[in-house]
Amino acid sequence: MDSSRGIPGGVPPPPARVGDGPPAPNMFAMVAVGLAILLPMAVAGTNLAILHQIPEGHVGVYWRGGALLNTISGPGFHLMIPFLTRVEPIQVTIQTDQVMNIPCGTKGGVMLEFAKIEVVNRLRKNYVYETILNFGVHYDKTWIYDKIHHEINQFCSGHTLQEVYIDKFDQIDEMMKEAIQRDCTQYAPGIEIIGVRVTKPTIPHSIARNYEIMEEERTKVLIAVEKQKVAEKEAETLKKRAVTDAEKDAKVSEILMSQRVREKESIKRQQEIENEIFLAREKSLADANFYRVMREADANKLKLTPEFLELKFIEAVGNNSKMFFGEKLPNIVLDQRLLGNYFGPENKKQIS
Repeated sequence: MDSSRGIPGGVPPPPARVGDGPPAPNMFAMVAVGLAILLPMAVAGTNLAILHQIPEGHVGVYWRGGALLNTISGPGFHLMIPFLTRVEPIQVTIQTDQVMNIPCGTKGGVMLEFAKIEVVNRLRKNYVYETILNFGVHYDKTWIYDKIHHEINQFCSGHTLQEVYIDKFDQIDEMMKEAIQRDCTQYAPGIEIIGVRVTKPTIPHSIARNYEIMEEERTKVLIAVEKQKVAEKEAETLKKRAVTDAEKDAKVSEILMSQRVREKESIKRQQEIENEIFLAREKSLADANFYRVMREADANKLKLTPEFLELKFIEAVGNNSKMFFGEKLPNIVLDQRLLGNYFGPENKKQIS
C-alpha cells in the first residue's frame, strides 16, 4: 500500500518534538555541577560539605587531620576540603551556662543540694585559638561546670549550715565569680566571667521545718515590735498634739493677756492725760484766782486811806435804816472802839 495515499496531497509532515531526539551534551555538565554544589550543602552538618556557614556571634575553628589550624573564620559562608577538614562554630558572644544539681556537705555534716547555678560568661574572640588549643571545644566544662562543683564544695565544707543557708548566702554569688575569674585569668585568660547567680540550696525537710518555725517566731517578734512602734508613734503623736494644743492655748492666753494689759495701759495713760489736763486747768484757775486776789489786795491797799475809810463809814451809817434814840446816841455813833481800827492815832486825837 502506498503511504502517500494516507496523507492528503500538498500537506507537509508534522515537526519533530524536542524530546524525541537525543539530549544535548551540555545538560549533563549542568546537572553534574548542580549535584556537586547541592549535595555537599545538604550534608553540611556532617563536615562533608565544601561550602559551610558560620552563624552570627560565632567564629569557625578548623581541624585538618586532627590538628587544630590557626585559621579563624568569621560569620558567613566559607569553603573547606571535605573529609580532610573539620569545622566547629565557637560562640564568642555572652552566653549563660547552667550547672544543675550540685551536692555539697556543710562543716557540720549536713548535705545540701544547689538545684541550679547560672554562670554568665564570654570567650574573647582574640583568645579563641589559644583556649581551644589548650582546653578543647568544651572548655566551659573544665572552667565553669567542674569549677562550680569544686568551689561550691569548698565553700560548704568551710561553713556551717546557718552560714551557707542564711548568713552568707547573699555573698555566694560574688565569691563564686571571684574564684572562677581568678583561676581563669591565670590559666585561661580568654574566658570572662560576667556574673554568677546561685539559687537557694535544698536542705533536709526536718531542718527546713525548724528554719520555718524560727522564721515564724522571728516574724511574730517583728510584728510585735512593729505594733509596739506603731503604739509608740501613736502615743508620741497624741503627746505632740496635746503639747501643740497646750502651746496654742498658752499662746492665745498670752496674746489675750497682752491685749488686756495694753488696754489697761491705754486706759491708764488716758486717765493720766485727763488728770494732767484737769491739774493744768485747776492750776490755771488757781493761778488766775490768786492773781485776782493779789490784785484786789493791792487795789485795797491803795484804797485804804483815811478819807476813803471815812467815806465808807459815813455811807454805812447813812445807809442804816434803823433810828436810835437816847442819851448815848452820839457816843454810839462816835464810839472810838468802832473807829479806832480805821483811823490812825492822829485822827483819833482830832475826833476826841
